[in-house]
Amino acid sequence: MTEGYQQKPCSCQVKRYVQTMDLKDEPELIARYRKAHSREESWPEIREGIRQVGILEMEVYIIGQRLVMIVDAPLDFDWDKAMSRLATLPRQAEWEAFVAQFQKCEATATSDEKWQMMERIFHLYD
Repeated sequence: MTEGYQQKPCSCQVKRYVQTMDLKDEPELIARYRKAHSREESWPEIREGIRQVGILEMEVYIIGQRLVMIVDAPLDFDWDKAMSRLATLPRQAEWEAFVAQFQKCEATATSDEKWQMMERIFHLYD
């Protein structure tokens, strides 16, 4: 982990969103949540839907039961429109219901209701 994670190159300028959410504090559920997000187990329709709404990259990080999600999108990306559209795409509601069993959230919450947007308070100022 101390070697860092290589970022995908992008031919356009991007903006970044950072969100957080907690999982239920149950090691077995956390292990199942991690597995559900692995390359082998993640649902292709969900990955495709994320791309369809204009997201260039999405990463989820974990420490303990705390999740942090980083979303990179083009400068003209409209978060609210994209999340509204994402909620209507194939299998998205099914995915949200599936992962809700692991998350500290209402069982019927949409992705946009579960994840809390974080405020940037520091960067390497120019």
